[in-house]
Amino acid sequence: QVQLVESGGGLVQAGGSLRLSCAASGRTFSTYAMGWFRQAPGKERDFVAAISWSGSSAFYADSVKGRFTISRDNAKNTVSLQMNSLKPEDTAVYYCAGRIGLTSGTVYLRQEQYENWGQGTQVTVSS
Repeated sequence: QVQLVESGGGLVQAGGSLRLSCAASGRTFSTYAMGWFRQAPGKERDFVAAISWSGSSAFYADSVKGRFTISRDNAKNTVSLQMNSLKPEDTAVYYCAGRIGLTSGTVYLRQEQYENWGQGTQVTVSS
């Protein structure tokens, strides 16, 4: 298993950018498919983006497609979420999640498919 720690959250104005990072412990990170989820106040936790363990496949929620980019560096045991053109509706706690990937190209979109979670980082977008 890996332990996950998110960082990079904060307060930003609408239209601005933030880059979230998720640092993973453990030597098996390169076999883990990773995902980002978010939970706004009073709402359920929703899928944002996912990436396969090789980085060859990525998938995005429609609400962030074209604005957010997920990437990973297996040498540094990190996965990142670059968030551009932020909107107030992007305000949420963002969570990093991981699980062993079935193949180099497999991505996982549902939170129940993930076994490891970070503690979350707050992103607040002001209008």
